[in-house]
Amino acid sequence: MTDYPLSATFAGSPATAAATDASGQSTVGLAFLLFAPGYALIAALFPERGPPIDADEGHERIDGIDGIERVALSFGTSIAVVPLFGLVLNFTPWGIRLVPILVVVCGFALVATAFAAARRSALPEDERLVVPYERWVAAARDELFEPASRTDAMLNVVLVVSVVLASASVGYAVAVPKNGESFTELYLLTQDGDSELTADSYPEELVRGESASLVLGVGNREHRAMNYTVVAMLQRVEVSNNSTTVVESERLRTFTPRLERNETWHEPHEVRPTMTGERLRLTYLLYEGAPPASPTVDNAYREVHLWVTVREN
Repeated sequence: MTDYPLSATFAGSPATAAATDASGQSTVGLAFLLFAPGYALIAALFPERGPPIDADEGHERIDGIDGIERVALSFGTSIAVVPLFGLVLNFTPWGIRLVPILVVVCGFALVATAFAAARRSALPEDERLVVPYERWVAAARDELFEPASRTDAMLNVVLVVSVVLASASVGYAVAVPKNGESFTELYLLTQDGDSELTADSYPEELVRGESASLVLGVGNREHRAMNYTVVAMLQRVEVSNNSTTVVESERLRTFTPRLERNETWHEPHEVRPTMTGERLRLTYLLYEGAPPASPTVDNAYREVHLWVTVREN
């Protein structure tokens, strides 16, 4: 890494932690996006009750769709409609973000539900869609508590136990999501002409006693609040046989940020070196808690550095 102006060591990806922390919300949100909008639209298009499952060819034809078709079309319609909302939002000032998507999808579902309710109320009562909850509950009760044979009774017990275990597993996974990889980000930034932070244009030549501006960044992805210490040092080093030896060291400044979970901290640092020489190492060493008496790259939790040349004024 010594061939580049900026070298750093840190691990992990912020997206991993964020996605893991939101696993519970993602499960509920995904179920809503994949079913609710499509079901509301299908209910508005087909408010009539469907034909009974045991209907034969001699029965009078009913224009509605049955329950299986309704569920399948609900998923398919949701998958087709929701991406269109994202495409439209992409060309608006709001963009594809959580709140605009939530507002659009919920608004569409509410409007479609209102149309479905209006169309359903206009039908004769015997043609309206009715979900037979009572019949399903009665059939399930008879099957569970009045089985036709001992084998059916055993299978019912196994089914109930399996459903309970599966529900408990899913509930635990949603309520207590597994944390992703724990790590801390340490990096250096600079400010461009518009005062925007950028990972570019790092100073390579400094003047003794004159300041050079950097911005130190720390990101806490440890899934808990952390007390950090960052020690800034200017070091004269010798590199030989892939081994680096610190010949002289100058301690510039110490930072002690406390960061909450998933918090990011930026702090400007005006570097004023007093040591001169070519290819000096401007090093930032990060520690969890207090640093040791002699901070080094080897005993630091994270490390980032610049190679700079400091000349006399």
